[in-house]
Amino acid sequence: MGQASSEAQGGHAAAKPLGVLVAAVGVVYGDIGTSPLYTLKEVFMGGYGVTVTHEGVLGVLSLIFWALVWVVSIKYVLFVLRADNQGEGGTMALLSLARRAVAGYPRLGAVMVIFGLVGAALFYGDSMITPAVSVLSAVEGLELAFDGVDRWVIPIALVILIGLFVLQKHGTASIGKLFGPIMVCWFLVLGALGALGISHHPEVLHAINPVWMLRFFASHPGMSVAVLGAVVLALTGAEALYADMGHFGRKPIARAWFALVLPALVLNYFGQGGLLLENPEAARNPFFLLAPGWALIPLVGLSTLATVIASQAVISGAFSLTHQAIQLGYIPRMHIQHTSSSEQGQIYISAVNWMLMVGVILLVLGFESSSALASAYGVAVTGTMLCTTVLLSVVVIRLWNWSPWLAVPLMVSFLLVDLLFFAANVPKVVQGGAFPVLAGGALFILMTTWKRGKQLLVERLDEGSLPLPIFIGSIRVQPPYRAQGTAVFLTARQDAVPHALLHNMLHNQVLHEQVVLLTVLSEDQPRVPAERRVEVEAFGEGFYRVILHYGFMDEPDVPAALGLCQLEDLDFTPMRTTYFLSRETVIPSRLPGMARWREGLFAFMLKNANGNLRFFRLPLNRVIELGTQVEM
Repeated sequence: MGQASSEAQGGHAAAKPLGVLVAAVGVVYGDIGTSPLYTLKEVFMGGYGVTVTHEGVLGVLSLIFWALVWVVSIKYVLFVLRADNQGEGGTMALLSLARRAVAGYPRLGAVMVIFGLVGAALFYGDSMITPAVSVLSAVEGLELAFDGVDRWVIPIALVILIGLFVLQKHGTASIGKLFGPIMVCWFLVLGALGALGISHHPEVLHAINPVWMLRFFASHPGMSVAVLGAVVLALTGAEALYADMGHFGRKPIARAWFALVLPALVLNYFGQGGLLLENPEAARNPFFLLAPGWALIPLVGLSTLATVIASQAVISGAFSLTHQAIQLGYIPRMHIQHTSSSEQGQIYISAVNWMLMVGVILLVLGFESSSALASAYGVAVTGTMLCTTVLLSVVVIRLWNWSPWLAVPLMVSFLLVDLLFFAANVPKVVQGGAFPVLAGGALFILMTTWKRGKQLLVERLDEGSLPLPIFIGSIRVQPPYRAQGTAVFLTARQDAVPHALLHNMLHNQVLHEQVVLLTVLSEDQPRVPAERRVEVEAFGEGFYRVILHYGFMDEPDVPAALGLCQLEDLDFTPMRTTYFLSRETVIPSRLPGMARWREGLFAFMLKNANGNLRFFRLPLNRVIELGTQVEM
């Protein structure tokens, strides 16, 4: 197929395959691995009208089993994981591939951007609701062990969740080593508990036969579609397989799924089904009631650890997604803190962390139970899955050049299943599911406003720009005073004089001996090799153009990159180099462009965005900022 290069990205996997597989279990499968805590409870206790009968239990188990096989095993593991962008995965990486596939078709490219941004925005909603529902469902196990503990469930869950977000700034390098072994233990316990339940009622294994699923649909035509809104809870976390591919490569993730995760999940769901056949009253919490009495407290502790790890995975995913979106120009620049000196992907973004924490706290206080939260779950998850399928379809047909006779039926099948799950979750919007949708919608508006606002800002600045050749020609005719050293002017335009340079000439009547017009470009690929990082062009009269290329996973470091310039005349000695930045103040106006409220929103975002100084790692004592006002 020619597109799977992730193994090269994760070449270390060959040296210690078992260690990489265990690490993948800890990071990738935390979310989907904790779904048994609440999935069957929601199916039978969530008001869908499913009764705990032989036909009902086997029909639901068959739905869950084939959902795991079709959506996760076939769609994600066998196909989506092959859509790697130089070994990287996730919504933004897939969006880059899709845009590349439709290059030359602007309208189609704009549609791909919309689907990519919607998927990314909904992922943030998922990043809020996953920690809330997972930790709450684990702590609720205490209600079965101790009388009168109900009123303490929410405070305990909030303490755990707040502690998790507070610890984010310290990184996961040290505790991350424990994630893998803990999650392996978790899946082994899932499998063991499931085998115990199956041993009491082995007939639940008949649910592997899809006839039970079809019979359930036939006998409950209206209810069965609604029940998919609860069945989808078994699939939460499937996007993590793709989002975290860059850390481990495709093969370790696929092997972990088929060797450990899928068997453990199926055993546990079927074991819970066996318990329900034996005791229908156990539907109030089939996961914890599946365990022997003596194992309940240890199981609550282990499940709490597992849910914290699951929460960590989606929080880290939100950091990575934000980093990619910043590099691609869809989110204002933020301060990115690296929490590991050896692992590039371990980052911390304060603004995102506290935004997620506030959202999680509001969810816990607003819904008060995992059952209420589960009823709101699914809209963001299925929306993201739907967007992934649309983007993947374009990549398969246009970029991989698969035969339409093979690609179209397969992609349509994926799309129909995703649409079915999405339609089943749409009614949840009025049941509390509006929160992740509203959060995702707000983020979509912010991302599109920022992208469009930056385009308009460049256009407005270009209206009064001076072509570079004319300016250099005027310098030759009437040379200004030339100060010693090198002046670096950051500019988005490569053929015009930066406004900061004109303001410096106007107010200070001086020009440096060497003037570098610097443009930083973000490419639609994860990383740019060092040999392609820098382009340099000399114009004479001490003027140079330097273009720096970065991928959306690269960390821009302008002083380090300038050190790669090969021209002998260029001197970037730190104490002889001054960086000039423009800081624009946007004034909303009636000029054509965006709606007034979006112009005001963009002006607010621009004012509070992290500047180029910290983002490009410029030396604090060698930067001069010159401001200008721009009407939009």
